[in-house]
Amino acid sequence: MAENIVIQFENASILQDDHLVLSGINFTLTRGEFVYLIGRVGSGKSSLIKTINAELPLKTGTANVVGFSLERLSPRQIPLLRRKLGIVFQDFQLLIDRSVYDNLYFVLHATGWKDKAEADKRINQVLEKVNLENKGYKMPHQLSGGEQQRVVIARALLNDPEIILADEPTGNLDPETSESIMLLLREISESGRAVLMATHNYTLLKKFPERTLKCEDGKLVQIEENTEIDFTMLE
Repeated sequence: MAENIVIQFENASILQDDHLVLSGINFTLTRGEFVYLIGRVGSGKSSLIKTINAELPLKTGTANVVGFSLERLSPRQIPLLRRKLGIVFQDFQLLIDRSVYDNLYFVLHATGWKDKAEADKRINQVLEKVNLENKGYKMPHQLSGGEQQRVVIARALLNDPEIILADEPTGNLDPETSESIMLLLREISESGRAVLMATHNYTLLKKFPERTLKCEDGKLVQIEENTEIDFTMLE
């Protein structure tokens, strides 16, 4: 089991601008596991994701993410850690002045890919994975919201990450499109990658039940299986 753990927090606390956001964090995430992260706005969901991604430093406790100890992470290790993580944002964060292909090539070039033929092959692979193999020439504004989010997921998969961190990935999408994105993320999880998804989309959470963590009153707690969640308390 230990060799399958990709995230492990022990007695950790998260601070932002010296403000305590979450304390006493203890949780693990294993390969191929899909986990929801829920809670009110401002409860610490995004802060936890930013800590995993080394945007926020871990100052107390211990945490290991894909072999990197966050409490001892040096600046030169941060890019190495992030190559093992794929990030899916709510607001896409695509470069609007270049095509889908060029958005993806930009990431590969920035992360050290030198061989153009290999980069082309990888871009085609991830576009096929998200069912956009014929859309590489399109500009972001020519795509629907769901297609843009699929590009973001393709971008997250480029460097074959061990973990996908999805921060409200369906927040700007209609219900039908949200469901298709959810099915894609679950498929990615079933291929062996861990997925941690922060969400307010409780319709999806009820339709596709998975292990659920909740940020509440400065703590991270696990919602026990078959527990009825009062979603109105999380708005």
